[in-house]
This record gives sequence, C-alpha cells and structure tokens, in this order.
Amino acid sequence: MAHCPIPSEPCYNHAVEDVQQDSDLSLDTIKNVMILQRRKGYRFSIDALLLSDFAYHSNPRHIIDFGAGSGIIGILIAQKYPEAFVHLIELQQGLYELANKNAALNNVTDRLKIHHLNINDIYANISSNSFDLAVSNPPYRKLQSGEVNPDDEKAAARHELNLTLDELIKAAFYVLRAKGKFSFIYQTSRFVEVIETLKGRRFAPRRVRFIYSNRKSEAKIFLIEAVKEGAAQLRLDSPFFVYDDTGRYSAETLEMLNK
Repeated sequence: MAHCPIPSEPCYNHAVEDVQQDSDLSLDTIKNVMILQRRKGYRFSIDALLLSDFAYHSNPRHIIDFGAGSGIIGILIAQKYPEAFVHLIELQQGLYELANKNAALNNVTDRLKIHHLNINDIYANISSNSFDLAVSNPPYRKLQSGEVNPDDEKAAARHELNLTLDELIKAAFYVLRAKGKFSFIYQTSRFVEVIETLKGRRFAPRRVRFIYSNRKSEAKIFLIEAVKEGAAQLRLDSPFFVYDDTGRYSAETLEMLNK
C-alpha cells in the first residue's frame, strides 16, 4: 500500500480514479477524513461519528476496532490518538479492500493495520491482553428482528449474521488488558441484555449515553463504555440530541462534526 505524504497528492488522485472507474463508488469527506465507500452497499452513518467521539482513554497505545467496515471509525480514532497504533478487524472482502484504500488516502498506514478476519478467528491471530481500548459499531439486530437486507454488506452490518453480542464481548475481553476499556453502540431495546452480557463476561459497565433523534423522540440507540475486570461504578451521561426543534443539526452535533 503506497504511503501518501500529502493526503491530496497522489492518493487523492488515485481515489478519484477509483470513483471514475467504478460508478458504484463515492468519495465522501467528514471531519477532514476522506472515505471511499459503495453507493449501494454498506455506508457509514452518524453512529460512527458518535462512537469515535464517545470512546475515551487517557493514554492508549494499542486500539482495536471490531467490524471496521470501510475504516471510518478506525481512521477517526487514529486521528484522535496520534500516538496510538490501531488494528481494524473486518470480515467482508470488499470492505477490507476499501479500508486499506482509505487508510492510505488519509495517511495513516504507518499507524493502522487492517486484518481480514472473522472476529471469532482473532484468538489464533491477535495477541491476548494487549490492547488498551476496543471499539465497535456491531450488527445489533437479531435475525428475528426486521427484514434482512438483500444487500450482503448491509445485511451483515445490521443483523447478527456473523457475530452475536456475546461473541463480540468475549472477543473484547480476550484482547484487552486488565482495566482496558470497551466502547460500542447498540440498540436500546437490548439494553438489559447488553448489561447482563457484559457482567457475565467480567466487564463493569462504566458509562452510558442515550442517543435521541430530537427531544420528542425515543432513544433508539445508546453508547456504552465498559471496563475489563473493573469496579461497578456506572455513570449516565447527558442525553445526545442529533437534531434541534427546527430539524437542523443540534449545536452538540455541529460541535462534534467540527472538532
């Protein structure tokens, strides 16, 4: 993978060529990150931005992202923590290839490694007890919940086709050091299940934030931080409203986008 000393040249030109040669690709920019993604396949949403903003560690040296998709969260995290090395785990071949292109496009190939792996195969390929922070925007709909998307990328990103909640939390416990942090985003309808599964895998839920579309809506998703073998000490953050009463992005959303 070519290193790109200046993000706009030559990697940007190569990305433009990719878009010109493949009409199903788009080149998008968010928070000074450029991302190649499929127009009709899996595309990142505000979930990725919320998670990368929420995830926190005082001094992480090694970070891992489970289910990296096109690489948006891993790249944002790499920019947030410039001294850390970030590992991305992605099962789908097409998304793995895009993540590699996006790493080069954003000049982070020296601090970011992408693994083409099923999360359940990390035990033979990734060292245990070696990461300070783990993040994930996993598929959080059960197979019985809603219609499965006919597009393979979207289906795997939304429904538990290849990864269950327990398998995800088990993997996070394996890779994290003692007192390491695991931050992820999930459906509020499964909040109790998340708490019980974390506790069953020796994680202490430490911080929770519920996400609302606006002040009149119900929270459909939430962010959670858990500490491996930590003490029970849960903090509930203030609610996050994506839109204000006029239907525009809220002041907090705009602040997150402009950080």
